[in-house]
Amino acid sequence: MHRVWIYVLIGVGIGAAIHNWIPETFISALLGQDKWWSVLVATLAGIPMYADIFGTLPIAEALVQKGVGLGTALTFMMAVTALSLPSMIMLKRVVKLPLMAVFVGIVTVGIVLIGYIFNATAHLFV
Repeated sequence: MHRVWIYVLIGVGIGAAIHNWIPETFISALLGQDKWWSVLVATLAGIPMYADIFGTLPIAEALVQKGVGLGTALTFMMAVTALSLPSMIMLKRVVKLPLMAVFVGIVTVGIVLIGYIFNATAHLFV
């Protein structure tokens, strides 16, 4: 638990940068609620990153405030925590490649489906 604070701090920094310096028009053009590809882009953007869920919360909040769909933000958070390259490198040490490919495939499909479902139904809950 004592190592979590660094990820929260990094997440707050990235969230602040998104909130203050990246124009809303740029975020909306790339990841806006009306873009069908936003969930896929968010999934791919999360893969090279490494953070815990607490570190991604401020980033997701800033993205939602800039007009990103709730499902897209959730997809990004899940991809960062479940599909990050450092996690895959560690997992490769204990799991054989075919099983790891199945894991990545199932998790990716699940994350993308959840993103699209949340984007399609979020207006019912807000």
